[in-house]
Amino acid sequence: MPDRYAVFGNPISHSQSPRIHALFAAQTGEEMSYEALLAPLDGFATAVRAFAMSGGRGANVTLPFKEQAFCLATELTPRAKAAGAVNTLSFDGTALRGDNTDGAGLVRDLKANLGFDIAGKRVLLLGAGGAAHGVVLPLLDEQPAALTIANRTEEKAFRLALAFAGRRGTLPEACGFTALTGREFELVINATSAGLSDTALPLPPRLFAARGLAYEMVYGRETAFMRQAHAAGCRVADGLGMLVEQAAEAFQGWRGMRPATGPVLARLKSR
Repeated sequence: MPDRYAVFGNPISHSQSPRIHALFAAQTGEEMSYEALLAPLDGFATAVRAFAMSGGRGANVTLPFKEQAFCLATELTPRAKAAGAVNTLSFDGTALRGDNTDGAGLVRDLKANLGFDIAGKRVLLLGAGGAAHGVVLPLLDEQPAALTIANRTEEKAFRLALAFAGRRGTLPEACGFTALTGREFELVINATSAGLSDTALPLPPRLFAARGLAYEMVYGRETAFMRQAHAAGCRVADGLGMLVEQAAEAFQGWRGMRPATGPVLARLKSR
């Protein structure tokens, strides 16, 4: 029997993860299956434990369970601890090892797929929720000139920035959206949930630097944020590459080898 893996979420029927990991397995010759599992909103831990006891080897975790997965894990990688959220679980006996591959996936997509070098750039991260938590440390590791975290609720942005104070040379700045007026950034990343509801963010004009990049973590649709960036003449990318790259990080952790992501990303874009 092939080794079993899954992704847990609610909702989950839209997930591209089973197709991505099927392509990874075919490419590498690994004997494994991967399925999408709907976990009850009040029964995530029970669903994960049942999957592990039935022979599951590992699982990805998506909304809204990443913080619950963090609490469920018995071991945490340093990047999972920094993020305060887990998107990848590995099962070994009674141990549940939690990792967070989101930030590594984002950085790799920016650098390898989009050719964008973060070092020395002014970076704006919109949002202070779970998606933002997972990418702050990997962004700081790239040594941007500045990293600013902006959120509708300014206090949440300050709490997130404070959590990373002293971890790297670049100290994150925090502010509300109104404080962005008159400022310009070479990389603007939307980590808010606004893309899921197609809600426009209250962004000031001239926020996007010429020849900069606007990155939307949501994939598969043109969001209001992407339209705002297009109107400003900015280069725009969605989060499909991040999805594929974070999946490759998880696959490598499970199987000990990293699949080639370029062919998989091309297949997904050709649909």
